[in-house]
Amino acid sequence: MTTPWHRIESFAAQFSRCAVTAGQTAVVLTETESRSELVAAATTALDFLGAHPVTVTLPTPPNPGPVPIRSTGASVALAGHPAALAALKAADFVVDCTVEGLLHAPELPEILGGGTRVLMISNEHPEVFDRLAYDPTLVERVQKGRDVLAAATQMQVTSAAGTNLTIDLAGAVCAGSAGVVAEAGDIAHWPGGLVLAFPAAGTVNGTVVMAPGDVNLTFKEYLRSFITLTIENDFITDIQGDGLDAELFASYLAAWQEPEAYAISHVGWGMNHQCRWDALPLYDKADINGTELRAFAGNFLWSTGANETANRFCRGHFDLPMRDCTVALDGQPVVIDGQLVDGLA
Repeated sequence: MTTPWHRIESFAAQFSRCAVTAGQTAVVLTETESRSELVAAATTALDFLGAHPVTVTLPTPPNPGPVPIRSTGASVALAGHPAALAALKAADFVVDCTVEGLLHAPELPEILGGGTRVLMISNEHPEVFDRLAYDPTLVERVQKGRDVLAAATQMQVTSAAGTNLTIDLAGAVCAGSAGVVAEAGDIAHWPGGLVLAFPAAGTVNGTVVMAPGDVNLTFKEYLRSFITLTIENDFITDIQGDGLDAELFASYLAAWQEPEAYAISHVGWGMNHQCRWDALPLYDKADINGTELRAFAGNFLWSTGANETANRFCRGHFDLPMRDCTVALDGQPVVIDGQLVDGLA
């Protein structure tokens, strides 16, 4: 496989922003179904920087069902493998090229505990990384957004379509990723540009109305019809809608036959102006993971499924970016009708 030089340069530049220097040890973590173009670019870029990379490849486990699983951020390939974990913990830097990523993997705390830095390369078509140019303002803006979120006590999300959702942020874990990880014992995902809260148990209540043009990233489809969801103490208790979108949404959740599938995982907003809401039709579903649509500036992103903060675990997962919402923290908007406010934009 021949990796284009411009891609090696791009990956090397991103790794340099993650404090990778000559002589550091690095692990490229892959599995048998990882995207080979990304693995090759990452390995060559580390060599170019003078780091000492090794590749750890694990078998991709079979999916036991009951339905297809996509974009969970919780790779099961590691499966607690002691030798693989030892290699990851011994490295200065890990490039995570697994299909689902380590972001919510149960092994992540052990890996980070020794000071390893992890950059999760989202399982995207390589062209996505070519196209999303580095934004030198993103790190500062994401950090500012995370700080504002961490200082708040309540998030309220509203929309002209009828959304009126309230999140009590007491006990929430707040996070932000700009696609750069330079601190020991930290993780980021690339592409970046997200600010998120993982709410504590029993803190999310209200109504979410998803409208045509909002996105179901598990299905990698835009909604064509409205879905109205009632949320009580974190859990979706009612799903209404006249179109196929509501039926498919309800059917996928019901397939898991466990209440955690109906629970809120995380809430937040996108901050990356390079990312485009309208990119989805330009790729086959198997070609992308959809991080670009999670991070496009001004979206309200909410998710169902696992939430470690609330001590809930589930393999089912929806990521649901919405347009045209207003997101307020303690009454002060950070997003107004789908546009970032001054200071975060």
